[in-house]
Amino acid sequence: MTVIEVEDLSKSYGDTRAVDGVTFAVKRGETFGVLGHNGAGKTTTVECLVGLRRPDRGRVRVLGEDPARRRRAVARRMGVQLQEGELPDRMRVAEAMRVFATLYDRPGDWREVMERWDLGHLGGKAYGDLSGGQKQRLKLALALVGGPELVVLDELTTGLDPVARRETWTLIGDLKASGTTVVLVSHFMDEAEELCDRVAVFRRGRIAALGTPRELTGRTGTGSLEEAYLALAEERR
Repeated sequence: MTVIEVEDLSKSYGDTRAVDGVTFAVKRGETFGVLGHNGAGKTTTVECLVGLRRPDRGRVRVLGEDPARRRRAVARRMGVQLQEGELPDRMRVAEAMRVFATLYDRPGDWREVMERWDLGHLGGKAYGDLSGGQKQRLKLALALVGGPELVVLDELTTGLDPVARRETWTLIGDLKASGTTVVLVSHFMDEAEELCDRVAVFRRGRIAALGTPRELTGRTGTGSLEEAYLALAEERR
């Protein structure tokens, strides 16, 4: 079953074309990477997927719905962690979980979700006092408390130290193993190679390449997705 369908998506801001004719699909249970450097069009594409932006042209369907017109219906079935999303520093972990659970029609038990993501002992701690890795665990738990069919994670490991980054990879791997569909937005090629079934490499608002990490490294004759990305970027100059 196809969970996301994007056809000829375009979005401009004034004279700047942020996304230019993007087409891709994501299957149920797949971990799909949206890759590229800053300004490549990744975040705008994701904002169209979650209903925060309306495309200038093209067709977007998420879980069978148009997210721009049926944002609330899509939001009930989707968990989202956006790059700029932050909580008030004084908000307690358990309070955040309880509040977010009320946003869904049939949420999971937020206490059980806290325990699953190793947050049970942090329930009384303020968000501003959490470490980087703990904040990311909380963001993941908040995205999952509604029992979503689809989870969108935008630049989840940016700014983390290597240990916290690896811990977050493990959490995403657990999510993937549970059968949840994941869209992972990143500019870290090693992250995508470790976690993603397929990747779309964005460059200047377009998809420069789409396929499994192995397919992209095979196409370019390189040994890693990082090297493949650099080769593909050079092709598009």
